[in-house]
Amino acid sequence: MCSKSTPKNLREFQRTLDQAEVRLRTSRPKTLSLPTSSTASTTGVSASASMLNRASESKKRRGPNTIEQSFNMGAREELDALIGRMFFTGGLSLNLTRNPYYAKTFTYAASNSISGYKPPSYNYMMTTILQREKAHIERLMEPIRGTWQQNGVSICSDGWADAQRRPIINFIAVCEGKPMFLNAVKAVNAEGEVKNKYIIQAKLEKCITEVGPQNVIQIITDNASACKAAGGLVEGTWPHIFWTPCVVHTLNLAINNICAAKNTEANAVAYAQLHWITEISDDALLMKNFFMNHSMRLAMFNDYSKMKLLSIADTRFASCIIMLKRFKVVKRALQDMVLSDRWSLYREDDVRKAQFVKEKVLDDLWWDKIDFILDFTGPIYEMIRVTDIDTQCLHLVYDMWDTMIEKVKQAIYRHEGKRDNEESFFYEVVHKILVDRWNKSNTPLQCLAHSLVPRYYHSTWLNESVNRQAPNQNLEISTERAKCLRRYYPNPDERRAVNLEYAKFAGALEAFSDPDSLSDRGHMDPKSWWLLYGQSTPNLQALAVKLLGQPCSSSCCERNWSTYGFIHSLKRNKLTLARAEDLVYVHTNLRLLSRSSKEYMEGESRMWDIGGDAFDSFQGVGILDVATLSLDEPTMEAIVFEEDEGVEAIERSF
Repeated sequence: MCSKSTPKNLREFQRTLDQAEVRLRTSRPKTLSLPTSSTASTTGVSASASMLNRASESKKRRGPNTIEQSFNMGAREELDALIGRMFFTGGLSLNLTRNPYYAKTFTYAASNSISGYKPPSYNYMMTTILQREKAHIERLMEPIRGTWQQNGVSICSDGWADAQRRPIINFIAVCEGKPMFLNAVKAVNAEGEVKNKYIIQAKLEKCITEVGPQNVIQIITDNASACKAAGGLVEGTWPHIFWTPCVVHTLNLAINNICAAKNTEANAVAYAQLHWITEISDDALLMKNFFMNHSMRLAMFNDYSKMKLLSIADTRFASCIIMLKRFKVVKRALQDMVLSDRWSLYREDDVRKAQFVKEKVLDDLWWDKIDFILDFTGPIYEMIRVTDIDTQCLHLVYDMWDTMIEKVKQAIYRHEGKRDNEESFFYEVVHKILVDRWNKSNTPLQCLAHSLVPRYYHSTWLNESVNRQAPNQNLEISTERAKCLRRYYPNPDERRAVNLEYAKFAGALEAFSDPDSLSDRGHMDPKSWWLLYGQSTPNLQALAVKLLGQPCSSSCCERNWSTYGFIHSLKRNKLTLARAEDLVYVHTNLRLLSRSSKEYMEGESRMWDIGGDAFDSFQGVGILDVATLSLDEPTMEAIVFEEDEGVEAIERSF
């Protein structure tokens, strides 16, 4: 003891030591009655307790870990383990972790002290919470409904059958590229009813009545005869509402007519020119099936190619083209495989088919035919990709058809080495198929929308091709436009006033002769142009604002069937139709609302809903692995293409 220490100093030292011991005892970790995931063992309760005691003793020796205490690492690890068990035992897709509501759920719980909280039960979730969320979404959708009167609405419809083979009709309203599943017009159970034109008409008219007939511009369905007849009946009830066949369905039918020509007496000429395409497609299908049905051959292919083969449903849009595109991409891998010793030595399957596959893969003429098919059908496929979305493209359809047919001609004439003034029997057959499909799908509404695009009157667009005419100079467009205006304005005086407004616009007269107005015709978005320069023609301006914001396909309904199939699957086929419909309504509209947020294109939740029901992430997904989504989700397909080096070269050619 220091000789200079006084009794007072000793008492202070003792008091300090006592306080230190108290703090040390209170900071020691408590012994838990149950093991955590970090200390649990499969050897039983006693082993777990022993490990826990040893861990506690070790902590006593090295003192408290202030970092672990500050962040409560043990509790965090245990919560992570519980979440993982929920995913693993429930078979949940790991893509759910990218869902923004997943992170918000636990963040909210961690930020709010909710003692004694119990998560909702099955019945509570399927009743009270579902109905609350449905009402919440309806409130969120009110701003969209509020734009219908000014911008107009397209009602898209499509049919489907659920897991119990019950026919259902789906209705979705689209305005300004924003689709909305209509709860007021439910997905209809037509079970027990013949889905003839009168049944479809009744369902469409109910939908129109609830949306508001004055707001509806068009109804879009597929090209089935019953849908066309029902559309005609609706037009008879409301002349200002037009029936429009889905452009994507029309283009797909055209591709089927070209790639799978029927051998009938009425189609003899077309079959003579096109049957070789069917043969090429059948060869590719046989080869694909050979690989998929023989595990050893498939294993060989996987060793030589990083990309996978696929099975594409016949109902997929442009399924033949998608399959041939993949064969083109994996051409080198196929050739290396069939030239290998493994291919020649393996003889435990159908050797004759294996030899057939080898001959085709090494046949340069066979590959040249595939190149030609992809070359001249490329413009058709590209148009399908462009129109198979919910954005405003009704006004672009007429020009896209003309441009697509011209590109098809250029590809065929280039392959045949012919000049423009020479005849091509093959092109004549293809041209007739395309024109016949166009004539069956062209509507007065499309021609009127085309006539209201300022760019089509500008020299920049007109000079791109010697055959182009301004819409007011084209006889077909002018005739169809007049039909449309007669239906919109049955009163002759009102129609005359609108025609005079159109004359001012088409001829660049009066206010439309302004230099800025003329210059911006070739550079500005058409709807923006009308909002900026159309005040002198109020009737035509209002009409342009509505027509320039409409879609041309029912693709949103196609995508909604994948949602409905996910919710009303074979595992859930005991759901009542009404409850399944509410789930589809909430599921679909929540996703649509999410896509309009800034978060949707940023961070870990970027495009979280694209393909998430089928795939855990985009990593390693090849184009044909997502064949079920191809063209139904163009954005997903675009991302996959960008990550697929083999596909990029083909995509650039289109």
